Amino acid sequence: MPKTKPATATPSSHADNSAARDASEPVWKFRGYEMRPAEFNTAMVHYYRAEIQRSNVWRQRLDNTTNWAVITAGAGISFSLSDPSHHYAAIILNTLLVTIFLWIEARRYRYYELWAHRTRLMETDFFGNMLVPPFAPRPNWAEDLSESLQTPEYPISMWEAFGRRFRRNYMWIYLVLGLAWVFKCVIHPHPTSSFEEFIARLALGPLSGRFIFIAGLVFNGILFIIGLGTAGLQQASGEVLPRSGEIPILSRIWEALEVKDAAAQGAAIRRDFARIWRRRRQQLLCIIISSQPQAVAQKIMTELKRGVTGLHGQGMHAQQEREVLVVATTVNEVKALKAAVRAEDPRAFVIVMPAQEVLGHGFQPLEA
Repeated sequence: MPKTKPATATPSSHADNSAARDASEPVWKFRGYEMRPAEFNTAMVHYYRAEIQRSNVWRQRLDNTTNWAVITAGAGISFSLSDPSHHYAAIILNTLLVTIFLWIEARRYRYYELWAHRTRLMETDFFGNMLVPPFAPRPNWAEDLSESLQTPEYPISMWEAFGRRFRRNYMWIYLVLGLAWVFKCVIHPHPTSSFEEFIARLALGPLSGRFIFIAGLVFNGILFIIGLGTAGLQQASGEVLPRSGEIPILSRIWEALEVKDAAAQGAAIRRDFARIWRRRRQQLLCIIISSQPQAVAQKIMTELKRGVTGLHGQGMHAQQEREVLVVATTVNEVKALKAAVRAEDPRAFVIVMPAQEVLGHGFQPLEA
């Protein structure tokens, strides 16, 4: 009988066996329980749905406070203007109520931003990266998400939350209340004939009309200063703001208004306004002193897509030659940069300092 040759494994069969082993290897173990890659992905999908549901609930709570403000403002204005005998004090009371609603909504917005931050982190760093090569999540995304789950912190300050809600909704409510207040004092009980008469009608009990007028201007002025002055705060990316870089909508608005053939003085004014419009996240300069500069630089360039510049230096204590790495980055990328350096050289020395302005590729374009 002819002898049969033993079956030999082909390269494709080795690859299939290796893939099968990787798929069966558990990625999570706890007290005898094991979770494999397919189960892990299923768990992450369910968690993502839970965070979406929680952010939607808090989004509805934001809409509720806005509805309260609109309803009370409409009711107060209707009551004051419906009859000449009705006093304008209802509008002042409504202004105070709307301010309370604004504070409540700002507080709720901070909670909403916490859930939105987590969902955005999964969308950009986990699901988003699976769609393009190398089809892998961003390094340290799991650590960032785990840190947010174990030690939750508001990703947005109260000032920024107050300013955002004011600019998006409440600024128009305050404008309507202010115009209704002026209109009420001008037409009731009969149209005024002078500014002095208008001021006299503003009197409220023992408070003179001039005091009420100045107090109204100061109160609303403070609200508008806070609301508009916090426009540059971008501590949280939220749903639509970029994780780093400028806000493209504001840049497009200014570019559309820009006049190319203006005088030198006009061009300087435009550049000043451009710096205001092109709001950017905080930019930082990182200095890295490592015994493995090539490995650290390669990891930063590969994972963060940031350029690295090497400078020659010398340690004065040990009189050793060193390569000093300089990296310009944004505040959102600092954690990933530290992790990249730690992975290659845990004994590296890292200095992070604020940068006044960073111009060039990957940042704001260098203008003439």
